[in-house]
Amino acid sequence: MSWMRAVYFKEHGGLEKLEYGQLPVPAPGAGEVLVRVKACALNHLDLWTRQGMPGVKIPLPHVLGCDIAGEVVELGHGVRGVSVGKKVVIAPGICCGRCHACRTGWDSLCGEYQIMGFQVNGGYAEYVKAPARNLIPVSKRWTFEEWASVPLVFLTAWHMLVTRAGLKKGETVLVHAAGSGVGSAAIQIAKYLGAKVFTTVGSDEKVRRAKSLGADEVINYRKKNFALEVKHLTLNRGVDVVFEHIGPDTFQKSLASLAKKGRLVTCGVTSGSVVNLDIRFVFARQLSILGSYMGGIHELKKVIRLLEKRKLKPVVDKVFPLSQARDAQARMLERQNFGKIVLTA
Repeated sequence: MSWMRAVYFKEHGGLEKLEYGQLPVPAPGAGEVLVRVKACALNHLDLWTRQGMPGVKIPLPHVLGCDIAGEVVELGHGVRGVSVGKKVVIAPGICCGRCHACRTGWDSLCGEYQIMGFQVNGGYAEYVKAPARNLIPVSKRWTFEEWASVPLVFLTAWHMLVTRAGLKKGETVLVHAAGSGVGSAAIQIAKYLGAKVFTTVGSDEKVRRAKSLGADEVINYRKKNFALEVKHLTLNRGVDVVFEHIGPDTFQKSLASLAKKGRLVTCGVTSGSVVNLDIRFVFARQLSILGSYMGGIHELKKVIRLLEKRKLKPVVDKVFPLSQARDAQARMLERQNFGKIVLTA
C-alpha cells in the first residue's frame, strides 16, 4: 500500500481537529483517474464540513478540499481520452451523468449529486481520485495555484448571474463581499456581461482591490448602510440584481437595495440560514428571489475558456503549504483574505 501526506479530521469540531499525517493513496476505480494534487483552494464549505452540519453525515476520517488543480498520474479501468501527465482542474460537482437533470445541464439537481471535499474526499492531500468526466484540461496560462482558485467560485457565480438571474448588458448589480472568492469572481463575470457593478467590502484596504477587478462603486459596509448608499448612488432606483451569499446579516437590506422588478439570487448562508421576510414588500415591488446551487460542468467549461482568453482572471490571496491548513482556515475565518486562499501539496 502506498501512502500520501494529507490533512484530515476524524471528528467534527474546531481547527484543532485538523490533523496532518499519512493516509493511503486512493485507488481509481472504473471510470476514475488519480490526480497528483498541485494546489487546492479553500472554501467556506470546508469550514462548515469540518464543524459538522445537522443532518449531514460524511465518512470519517475525511479529507476536505473542493477546488483542485494537478496532473493526471493514473487511469482507472475503461478511461479513454485522458492521458497521464495532463494538467487539469477537477469540476467539483459529481453527478450520475444519466438522469434528466444531468442531460439538460442541471448537474446540481441530480439525485446523486456530490461535491468533492464534502460528501467525498477532496484535495487537502497529495493525491485525489475523481471521475474522468470531471477533468477539464487546462494550459500553462495560469499557475496551478491560480487554476485551483477557479472551479467552485467561478462556477457558482456564473450559474447565479447568467443561468439564474439572467444579468444583461446595461443592468446594475450589487455583489456582496468583494474580497470573498465568489464575490471576486462575480464582479468579473458581471463586468464581462456589461453590467454596472456595486460591491461591498469590510475594510478600506479592500476598496482598491475591488476596483481593480472592475467594480464601479465600492461600499464599506462597516461605515455605511449599504442599502441606503445603493439607493443614493442609483438616484433612489435600486439595482436590478443582488448577488447574495451572506444570509440574515444582509438579506433584508439586500431586498431593500433592489429596484422594482429586481432579482435577488442567493447561494449561501455564511451568517445563518433563517431570515425574516415581509412578503408584502416582495409582491408589491414584484421582486424575484432565486435560489442557486453550484452549476453544471458545461458552465464551468465556458468559464475555463474565458480564463484561457484572459477575459477573466483568478484571484489568489495567499498560498500556504498543506501542513499549515489550520492557519489557512484561520485566515478565512477571520475574513482577512481578498480572493482565494490556496494550499500546495
